[in-house]
Amino acid sequence: MAYLATPTATMEVIRKYHFMFQKKYGQNFLIDANIVNKIIKCSEITKEDCVVEIGPGIGTMTQYLAENAGQVIAIEVDKNLIPILEDTLKEYRNVTVINEDVLKVDIRQIAQEQNGGKPMKVVANLPYYITTPIIMGLFESGAPLSSMTVMVQKEVAQRMQVGPGTKDYGALSLAVQYYAHPQIVLNVPAACFMPKPGVGSAVVRLQRHEKPPVIVQNEKKMFAMIHAAFNQRRKTLANALSNGFEYHDEDGNIVSVSRQDVCHALEKMGVNGSIRGEALTLGEFAGLSDLL
Repeated sequence: MAYLATPTATMEVIRKYHFMFQKKYGQNFLIDANIVNKIIKCSEITKEDCVVEIGPGIGTMTQYLAENAGQVIAIEVDKNLIPILEDTLKEYRNVTVINEDVLKVDIRQIAQEQNGGKPMKVVANLPYYITTPIIMGLFESGAPLSSMTVMVQKEVAQRMQVGPGTKDYGALSLAVQYYAHPQIVLNVPAACFMPKPGVGSAVVRLQRHEKPPVIVQNEKKMFAMIHAAFNQRRKTLANALSNGFEYHDEDGNIVSVSRQDVCHALEKMGVNGSIRGEALTLGEFAGLSDLL
C-alpha cells in the first residue's frame, strides 16, 4: 500500500485527479508521516474503536486510522474528493466514506447504526474556519463520544485549555471545559501541510468527562449567559448581561435580566458587582445562571 503522507505522494494524487484546492473548505493536507503517526498515538485508538474522521481529504490520515481502528467513518464535504478517496482507500474494508457536511450529519445515528450506540472517538485535521462550530456541534449533539483528537489553529487550541483572568479565556474555554478535559499534545509546523497554512497549528486531545465538572439547572441558559458576557468582554458582567442576555423559560417565554438582577445575584455569591466575565470560573457561571 502506498502511503500518502509525503509531499511526492500527495502531489501525485493531486495531478492524477487534477484536483484544485478549495479555499472555502479550508483544505490543508498533511504531508508528514511522523506527524500523522504521533496523532494516531495520541488518539489512543485500538481495534476495538469506531473512529469518526472529519475532512479526510485524499485519505492521508484515514489510511493510518484504518490500520489501527476497528472501523472508520470518514465524513467529507467536498464531492470532488470522493472518487479520490474511493481510489486511495480501496484496500481498506473497514472504512465508510460519507459525502456530507459534518454540521448536518446526525452523529448519534451514526453511532447507533455503525457502533451499536457505544462511544466513538473523533480524530481529525479540522478545517480551521469552522473548528468551533464542529467541536461544539459534536459535544452538544449528545452523541456518545469518548474523546476527540483534533488538529486546530494553535491559537484556538490555547483558548480551549486556559483559565480565568487570561486574555485567551472566553466562551470556547468554558464550553470545552464543561464537556471535556483539553490538552495540547502536539505543535505542528506549517511546513507539514500542503498548501502551507498562514497560522500555527496544534493537536489538542479532548477527553470527555463522564459527568460535567459542575452542576447547572439549565445548560442552554448558562451558555447563553456566557456568550453574552464575552460578546462584550470589556464591560462589567452586570452591564454585559443586562444589555445582551436573554433566555427561554419553561413556558417558552423570552426572559431578560436587569443590571440590578445581576448585581443582586453576584452579591449573593459574594462576588463584586463590578466584576467582568473573564474573571469568573465555570462553577461561578453555573451558580450565577441558577440564581438568575
